[in-house]
Amino acid sequence: MTPTTDCRYDWLGDPHELRACFPLMRVLRPHLSDADDFLQRLQRQAEQGYRLLAARAGDEVLGLAGCRLQENLLHGRFFYVDDLITREDLRSQGIGERLLAEARAEALRLGCANLVLDTALSNARGQRFYYRQGLLGIGMHFREGL
Repeated sequence: MTPTTDCRYDWLGDPHELRACFPLMRVLRPHLSDADDFLQRLQRQAEQGYRLLAARAGDEVLGLAGCRLQENLLHGRFFYVDDLITREDLRSQGIGERLLAEARAEALRLGCANLVLDTALSNARGQRFYYRQGLLGIGMHFREGL
């Protein structure tokens, strides 16, 4: 299999297709307890515009990008990438690059001025990938647990 040519990239909506994404998403988000919890969270997030893009070969999920349309005073109308993951054994084969390209195309279709994402400061490998894809680090993301 050549992942960049043999897989398809689809925005998912069917619960069965979304459930099939749980094992890979759990690698990125290990706090997710089970597939039912995952589907409930996706449903709530969908009410806020979240959509899940999957790279698949047959029924096998190779990569995911979870995105949403947003608008604020800083970025204007933008497409935010909440989640981006490629299966570990398939990294550096073009799947993540294609997922971002598909997200970028959707952002343009929606009239967005920017594509925005956050990554952990400890994620040096991801940061290198994002720089190679043309994204620039412009700030730091802060949070406080409540």
